[in-house]
This record gives sequence, structure tokens and C-alpha cells, in this order.
Amino acid sequence: MSKLQAAADKSVELTVYNQNLALVRESRVLNLKSGLNEIVYTDVSAQIDPTSVSFRSLTDPLNTVVLEQNFEFDIVGSDRLLQKYLDREIAVQTQDSRVYTGTLLSAAGDVVLQAPDGTLNVLKFDQIRTYTFPALPEGLRTRPSLVWLVNAERAGDHDTETTYLTRGLSWSADYVMLLNQESTGFDLNGWVTLENRSGANYTDATLKLVAGDINLVEQFMVEKMAEDMVMAAPARAPVEQRQFFEYHLYQIQRPVTVKDQQTKQIEFVSRAGVPVTRFYVYEGAPGFRFWGSPITDPAYGAQTGNTNVTVMLEFRTDAASNLETQLPAGRVRIYQEDVDGNPLLVGEDRIQHTPKDETVRLTVGSAFDIKGERVQTDYRVLGDSGAEESYRITLRNHKAEAVEVRVVEHMFRSGQWRILRQTVDGRPVEHTKLDSQTVEWRVNVPANGETVLEYTVQYLWK
Repeated sequence: MSKLQAAADKSVELTVYNQNLALVRESRVLNLKSGLNEIVYTDVSAQIDPTSVSFRSLTDPLNTVVLEQNFEFDIVGSDRLLQKYLDREIAVQTQDSRVYTGTLLSAAGDVVLQAPDGTLNVLKFDQIRTYTFPALPEGLRTRPSLVWLVNAERAGDHDTETTYLTRGLSWSADYVMLLNQESTGFDLNGWVTLENRSGANYTDATLKLVAGDINLVEQFMVEKMAEDMVMAAPARAPVEQRQFFEYHLYQIQRPVTVKDQQTKQIEFVSRAGVPVTRFYVYEGAPGFRFWGSPITDPAYGAQTGNTNVTVMLEFRTDAASNLETQLPAGRVRIYQEDVDGNPLLVGEDRIQHTPKDETVRLTVGSAFDIKGERVQTDYRVLGDSGAEESYRITLRNHKAEAVEVRVVEHMFRSGQWRILRQTVDGRPVEHTKLDSQTVEWRVNVPANGETVLEYTVQYLWK
């Protein structure tokens, strides 16, 4: 039986998902003998899923068969060497340069050696300078390795392909948004942030990134991915975007080296002059919802003490906005230039996977000069059939210009409700129903002034 080390020369395709998962596909040339060959395939990920490994000879696929596979990850280290050399002879040199030779009886807490004459020497770990072992024990590897027993009919060089899944690799998107001083537009730069904690290096790899949440990758899907990726035509852009299955695929159009224990960033989108809308939201009782049973406690959600008005941004991923692209899930850092032209951080938020022609809303922070106050002004029981509840919401604007505030209220006491009265500064208004339990009013608040919204809602318990 021929035993050989897998050749170091290889080409790598690396497909990384959002979920701490990557598909590695390697091509190597192996010289096989006719008959049985033991192949030690090194430089694989330490977090490989051995059950996902697929090996095949492209030169003679029908007559080259893997009979057995082992994933060996028992890596050389002083602790593992000591364990392997129990009841065997080693030499130990202490800090004072004395050398002890004998049979290793224990390496738990102290090193216990038995000299040829039967004498026991007990050495503390902090006394020891070096260990000397006669040879590398069977079964220990310097690197994680796949070991195959391969039966080959054809002797000579074989072009081979190995595919496997591994943990320890993931990616996310990071965005830098630079608002203009009027908050009417922004420039956007999107970066792929790739994390490699897999225990392996990937040199000059063809790198693909899949945006989307995969529930389960079956073996047939892995093979289909590999076939599709080989057939994909290259593009001239630094990062090519295309649809793949129910996800989106981003391919870096140049070889990329991804080192172990490395964070790498690659720009994948850049747009200028994207229109944006800034608006304000006051949600006086953000944590209170209807959970399916009537809530009759008058104090529930009545006085939350929340006075913060949230600043939000809204834009579209469409051609009219000069942003006709998909935006993978990730963190958005929002900057704005001050009067001196220096960009300052004004807020952060996260977005979900966003296709083209969708609306994106970002929470920037709390407005300093706009405040809200929400007070329960009445609660009246309607026998055992329901209740009526009234609120007064006061919005105060300390800015030098008028603003519009979107007031959001949740009808949290019952699934059956209707608003009986609603006014802004005493004038009747209408609300917008956002969903079955949520309403919104858009209220104008004058510069250095205040506006009062009042409403009464009727709940029915049955």
C-alpha cells in the first residue's frame, strides 16, 4: 500500500454564509499508485464537518474509490506528547540544567519519572526547561488532516477535487452612511467584513459570499452550489452580485487570501447622492402590546414616563434613488458633516437582508430638542363589557424650525377597539391604522412651541 502526503499546490474556492458556515472546494494534483494508497490530506480546517467531505478524482472518477476516511485532529503539543509517552522513556532538563531520564509514570500535576534503577523523580512543571521525546508518536499530527484509504486503478498524477463544510468562517456587511448637512441625501459605502476562525489559511481563493439565512444544506444542494459556481461567468466589477437559489451571491472578482484568525474587509457597494427622508417618532408606550387576553387593569401602560422622540431615516433601494441594489444584513454607521466639514458619528442601526425596490428605515437616536409627554386623563369601566380610556399627548419643539412628529400608539387592552374622539389642539383629526393594534398621527409642531394630541378609545371585552 502506497502512503503519501497530499501536495501543497492547490486552488481553492471559498463560499461563506452569514451563519458561521463555509463551503470549501479545493483542487489538488495527487500522484497515486495502482492499488491501495493512504493519503494524508493536510491544511484543512480545524472545524471541518467530516460528514460533509466529498473527494473524487477528476482524472479517473469511476475507478478511483475512497474506501475509508478519518479526520485526525490530535495536534502535537506538550500536553498531548506527555499523554502519549506514559509508560515510555523520555528525558527532562530542569532549569538548573540537570537532565533526568526515565519512564514517564505521570504528568498530572507533576512529572513523575522512574529511573532505570527504580528511583522516582518528581518534578514540578515550573522546574522544567525542556522535554526530549525519541520520536513523534503514532496518531499525532502537526496540522488537522484528512486521511483517506483510496483504491486507484490508474497510476500517475490525478487531478482531484475535495469539497467540505466548515464552521469558523462567517461574514457580515458594514455600511458607512455620510449624510449631507440638510439630511436630505447621503453617500453610502458598503463593506464585506469576513471573519476566519476556522484554523486554516485560504491562499488566493476564489471568494463567494451568500446573503440569506439557510435552514438546512442538504448534500445535493452543496453539490449543486459547486456546479453553479464553476459555471458562473466572471465579471469586471470588483464584486459581482447575482441571484442564487432564494439568496443573493456576491463574488469577489480577484483572488483573495483569507488568513486564519483574520478579519478582512472588502468594499462591495458605493453610491453617492441617495435621497433620504428624516422624520421623528414619538412612541409613548413602546413596550405595551395586546397579548390575546383583555387587560382591565387601569394602570397598565398608563404612565410610562417615556419622553424621548426618536430620529429616523428612510430611503429606497431603487433606480430613482440611485441605489438599485441588494443590501445584505449588517450594521449601518451614520455620519454627518458639521459646519467645519468634519464628519461626526450621529447614530448606528442594523438592517436585515433587503432586496431591490424596498424601503429601509434606520433608527438614528433620540432628538435633543423635541420631547413628548403622555398622560392618561380618563379611564371609565363599561360594566363587564369593556372600558373607555383617554390620553393627552403633548409634543414640545425647542428647535428654531417647525417639525412633523409621527405619534404611534398601541391599542393594547383588547382585540376589539375603536377610537371615539381624536383632536390636535382641539381640532378633529384622523389617524392612520398601521396594523390591527397600532395607529399613527402625523402632528405638526411649531418652532419653539408645543402641540397637544388627545384621543379616546373604546375597548370591548367580548
